[in-house]
Amino acid sequence: MRKSFGFKALVLACATLIGGLGMSNAEAAYSLSSEVKTATPALLEATQIGVKVSETPELQNLPNKDAILVTSFGTTFKETREATIDATVNAIKAANPNTKVVLAFTSHIIIDRIKANEGLNIPTPEEALNELKADGYTRVAITSLNIIPGIEYDYGNAVFQGYKGQFKKMVYGTPLMYFMGQEDQADDVAETMAAVSSQFPKLAKKDAVLLMAHGTPHPSNAYYSVMQNRLNEAGLHNVLIYSVEGWPHLDTVIPLLKEKGIKNVTLMPLMMVAGDHANNDMAGDEEDSHKVILQEEGFKVSTYLHGLGENAQVRQLFVDRANKALAALQANK
Repeated sequence: MRKSFGFKALVLACATLIGGLGMSNAEAAYSLSSEVKTATPALLEATQIGVKVSETPELQNLPNKDAILVTSFGTTFKETREATIDATVNAIKAANPNTKVVLAFTSHIIIDRIKANEGLNIPTPEEALNELKADGYTRVAITSLNIIPGIEYDYGNAVFQGYKGQFKKMVYGTPLMYFMGQEDQADDVAETMAAVSSQFPKLAKKDAVLLMAHGTPHPSNAYYSVMQNRLNEAGLHNVLIYSVEGWPHLDTVIPLLKEKGIKNVTLMPLMMVAGDHANNDMAGDEEDSHKVILQEEGFKVSTYLHGLGENAQVRQLFVDRANKALAALQANK
């Protein structure tokens, strides 16, 4: 297995982050020009990029009682949930033993199915925040297990905007991939692709890895092109990204495989969990599964049924995102 490969060095710069109700020091990619003298609340919110921070002035006399809220889409596949989501949450807990850490799922359908099938009650982000407030927590760092800043990340941001006034201080961290090296920020995409590459098999000239992403109608679907660029820059030209519900799709990459003379393909999910999409859409035995389609196109296909949360290097990146959110929460005590 490849341990690492030649991605450029990653540089993390710290800048001033403009908070929704004040100003805080945290990771950011943009600061308003000093020439702006009459910034409106809407402009301040629009220019808050990266870790978002909000403080409620009328609650500043409350004591500090901190918590981390981890949000995930979730999965009904119990084994992969334990190996990915639970393992990542446990890693965040281990890194922050003195801070309460709670998990919430953003998929209400998955929450209902888990309750019906397992008797397990997993809260929504809103329910988790209501409980934290009832238990006297005054400062909350929200961190997500999202891969890119898409619809689920926007859901978390909407929760942040709706609840920030109920807490002394609230922070909303970034997903796995957010910055791309712009404005002297870290290249989250290159960093993540390097971590994912640790699970690649050794590739011969006629071998390829297909990374199956989810895909989205959200503009963040463009992140997949940046991921492909970083893989290409690293010389991994036989690693191609496609998606289930976005672009590029399987039909996009099959001609590329044939042009390269690829004979052997390994399918891997570029998702937090190896759930329904991985087990059925990607690796199933139905005629419309990606495995079967590729076999019918003449390729020998292997499947790697492990979510990104099983990758120790990726888990550490999620821990890093959570730690940055907590650092922003506890800055300027």
